[in-house]
Amino acid sequence: MRYLILSDMHANWDAFEVVLRRARRKRFDAVLVLGDLVGYGAAPNQVVEAVRRLAPRLVAVRGNHDKVAAGLDPGTNFNQTALAAAQWTAERLTGVNLRYVRELPEGPLAVADGLAICHGSPLDEDTYVFSDSTPVTFFGHTHIPSVFSLEGRRLGVTALRGASGTLVLDREGRYLINPGSIGQPRDRDPRASFMTYDSERRLVRWYRLPYPISAAQRRILKAGLPHALADRLALGA
Repeated sequence: MRYLILSDMHANWDAFEVVLRRARRKRFDAVLVLGDLVGYGAAPNQVVEAVRRLAPRLVAVRGNHDKVAAGLDPGTNFNQTALAAAQWTAERLTGVNLRYVRELPEGPLAVADGLAICHGSPLDEDTYVFSDSTPVTFFGHTHIPSVFSLEGRRLGVTALRGASGTLVLDREGRYLINPGSIGQPRDRDPRASFMTYDSERRLVRWYRLPYPISAAQRRILKAGLPHALADRLALGA
């Protein structure tokens, strides 16, 4: 099976559109979305509608920003900027899109034998706790492309850098893999980040794509959202 893996779009349509355009060049059996379709950015309806159009090949879980924007969580753990963006989003999602976000399933979610997806961790959808309960788990939330591995008795942590690269997974190993964020990277690289996974070849490939950051920033400022949300896009922070 060939999977396209997308995470943390955060209502950044300018970044998501570039990723989708690139992804259309290749064929995938399924698309895995790891949550946080909305929050922070100023184009929630465009992003949600694009995700909905990925069906029927789509398998998705909700993120913590999705829950708050959908009214399923009060957001008491959010900082003031994140909460303001979630509240703004809740007021602007169409009825159909709000219902879609509200009905996104909670992770972790089994995709196939030995493969699972979640937002925060395999133990709790919102936390950063790691588990080796499934051989390969893709997770989001941290916005940092990376791999946590257990191969035999050797533990490893690998930050994934560069415009693209590949990683072959040991068939006896266990892996927690983060594709990074499309809409708000936080590893000091502002380019949109996503992954593909070939489960037969055990091959992970990661990609970084430039996108019109200034257009996303203008959307945020025009919407009246906090300026910090626009500033950080250029920094990848």
